[in-house]
Amino acid sequence: MASRIPAEEVAGCITSMLSSIQHRGPDEAGYYLDDGVAMGTVRLAIVDQESGSQPMSDPTGRYWICFNGELYNHVQLREELMKLGRPFRTRSDTEVVLQAWIQWGSACLARFNGAFALAIRDSETGTLALARDRYGKRPLFYAEKGDAFLFASEMKAFASYPGFRYEFDGQELASVYALWAPLPGRTPFRGIRQVPAGGFLTVDGSQRTVGHYEELFLDTPAFQGDEQEAVDFVRETLSRSVETRLQCDVEVGVYLSGGLDSSIVTKLATDLSTHQVRTFSVEFQDKTFDESGSQQLVASHLGTQHSALPVTDRDIADSFVDAVWHAEVPAFRTSFVPMYLLSRHVRDQGIKTVLTGEGADEAFLGYSLFREAMLRESWNTLSENERILGLGRLHPELAHFSSARKAHLLGLFQQFSTERIPGLFSHELRYQNGMFATRLLKDAADPLGPMRELVHETAGYDGLTTVQKAQWIEYKTLLAGYLLATQGERASLAHSVENRCPFLDPSVVQAAASVNLRYDDGTEEKEILKKAFADDLPKWTLTRPKQPYRAPGSAVFKDQRPEYLELVLSDSELRKIDCVDPVFSRKLVAKVMRTPAEEISTKEDQAFTYLLSTAVLNRQYVLAEDARMTDGSRTSAAGRMHFRIAVDNRRTAVPAGALQ
Repeated sequence: MASRIPAEEVAGCITSMLSSIQHRGPDEAGYYLDDGVAMGTVRLAIVDQESGSQPMSDPTGRYWICFNGELYNHVQLREELMKLGRPFRTRSDTEVVLQAWIQWGSACLARFNGAFALAIRDSETGTLALARDRYGKRPLFYAEKGDAFLFASEMKAFASYPGFRYEFDGQELASVYALWAPLPGRTPFRGIRQVPAGGFLTVDGSQRTVGHYEELFLDTPAFQGDEQEAVDFVRETLSRSVETRLQCDVEVGVYLSGGLDSSIVTKLATDLSTHQVRTFSVEFQDKTFDESGSQQLVASHLGTQHSALPVTDRDIADSFVDAVWHAEVPAFRTSFVPMYLLSRHVRDQGIKTVLTGEGADEAFLGYSLFREAMLRESWNTLSENERILGLGRLHPELAHFSSARKAHLLGLFQQFSTERIPGLFSHELRYQNGMFATRLLKDAADPLGPMRELVHETAGYDGLTTVQKAQWIEYKTLLAGYLLATQGERASLAHSVENRCPFLDPSVVQAAASVNLRYDDGTEEKEILKKAFADDLPKWTLTRPKQPYRAPGSAVFKDQRPEYLELVLSDSELRKIDCVDPVFSRKLVAKVMRTPAEEISTKEDQAFTYLLSTAVLNRQYVLAEDARMTDGSRTSAAGRMHFRIAVDNRRTAVPAGALQ
């Protein structure tokens, strides 16, 4: 922060940073300038739309906050803080966060129930504090350029700082490819980090201190009541979670996939709302992926006002580049693109906030991965018939788990019936597909090394059961790094839509953990959850085999032939990506392009999507050519934004960051 840019450039730099993320908060923009620091926000006004402007200070002007997200327990915390004598001038949750910080310091973070990223400046001590919510719902990146410290909700904002350049980190790319998502605190770009979920970062001069205010806690005592008490406990806990997430100053919609989790959220929303609930979903042209029948069934049963968005292969191909621009990380499948399109549709319908079912599979063991881990763990104690029966329950939706492949599957599971990678037993089969994708890189070194280090360094991890370890890995990698990010809030806030996840309330996560230990033996998926809502949902919703949300893969690009496909078809274009091995990449692309879609393996399909999204990011960020490769208007919104200047001392300042 000692390095300075000319004072006359400060305002232009911070407004440019904010303009690059205007999609996250189009309702208002503001920035704060002081000696040595500049920070600002773009705001999506959901709570206290009239007086919740940011950046916000306390009455003394000592503390300043930029806050991105929602604090669901802000009413209760406000009452507690008022009893302690803290003053309030607004109804906003932002002011509650600031006053809580002044009252309790960083200890306040563990009290927060919400989805947030925040930056708090103490102008008296000169310190800056950054923090994220416990599950990583909201992003918060940071980097250094010379002596300047930069932070932002999206990495694209850093391009506005003079001289900043993006460069892929080959080892981080390898980790992303192998794990399907970045590890906590990491990004695919050299020198750019992220505040970890449940973590905070303090900047004091040249000192940087990273810590955690809350670790993921899954080792909880088993529920002690009988089954009916467990059913009631789960239902009541979920109902409270939905109720808190409906409390805001705008209408709240629901994403209805047609599966159990989103149907439960929709049911509770209809019970707790005073108006007809609006639900939204995607319809696929390809019936292999379409779930519109189930969506319509639930919407009709619950009486919602339902709106479905038809998505064709052409739509996915046309929007892939823009969706990658917002994601900022390579993707292993295209399913984030329909969600990007759906959020645009939702915003066009006048909705700013939606509830989703995300987090339910992690909490209530909905993924087949958990049952697979249980099966592999007990493999050597089972008869052949028991093994075949167990395999048949795992993936009814996947052709390669059919009875015709019985011999192959028996041999495969026998190979993986004992742990090969310390601490990662539950995910070893999955990581085989990811490891194939690392062959796209010149030097992948040890892609799983950072993951092994993470679990080794995590206190209490070794004492978890196999399934709890699997849950922990899911929360820390795929959920935080892809489902909540690329496919979640990055896709939704690209069009100024905030998503809220009732299943990620800490009380729900803990309730599920205690009930799972007592009542889930791996034979019946989400048994307690289904029983809790057995009388409220269509029988089909409760009994149908789980259908994971999927979207068409590499066949989309092969059939539609978008212009940007040249980025992986051309040898000269491939050679522009420093970390990529052009020889292996050419072979993979050639095979995908000439082979019928049904003959492309899952690992080849994922690797191709990784390669294409990496090539797009390389063009957009590393080479900085044509920005989004559509209209090239990275910061074209700057002239249309009205900025509220919170403080302007006209001193020389370093742009610290931009949030929403």
